[in-house]
Amino acid sequence: MIRNSELSIDTAKQRDIVAAGDYYIYVVKKGERVRITDLEGNQAADTLFFNADNPDERYSAMDTLREQGNAYLTAGSVLLSNLNQPMLSIVADTCGRHDTLGGACSTESNTVRYAPEKRCMHACRDSWLLAVSERPEFGLSKRDIGHNINFFMNVPVTDEGGLTFADGISAPGKYVELEANMNVIVLVSNCPQLNNPCNAYNPTPIEIAIWDAA
Repeated sequence: MIRNSELSIDTAKQRDIVAAGDYYIYVVKKGERVRITDLEGNQAADTLFFNADNPDERYSAMDTLREQGNAYLTAGSVLLSNLNQPMLSIVADTCGRHDTLGGACSTESNTVRYAPEKRCMHACRDSWLLAVSERPEFGLSKRDIGHNINFFMNVPVTDEGGLTFADGISAPGKYVELEANMNVIVLVSNCPQLNNPCNAYNPTPIEIAIWDAA
């Protein structure tokens, strides 16, 4: 579902460019909005969400998909926690849909999907591990890395129930915007994947902007 935001980027209280392969971690307060923009097109932003007041509560793909009855996320989707509580609502989306089934790339999956010699290549799980080790004030550890959303990634579900990693459907300047229903930790790995043709083997930067609560 395509839905434009009524907010101007010029009114954002904070704007950050996240390089490909880098991470972003920040607390978005209840009522605030966060917008992730695909600056150059077909870039994947692998994202985890946690309750900032109780990090044991975190985004659950299973609860979210069960309640909305749809395998994809887009405007109108409510992201639920493992306690079945609303964490964030997607209030605007100019891409159309986002994946939450395909998971994040790792050194192990790189060897399975591509070749054994790809194991040494950087992956999204590495970025998350670096984030939780460099930013201990957020109270997260390796054990907290679980279900994630791949914003802007196209992972169609086949009629047989399988997953296919297809060409991207995003484009330069496409964005997804979410409103926080609780205080949430947003942890993003801007995917460094060099082996997937969906990004033309060229990972690129994203922008993350925050607005105050209305």
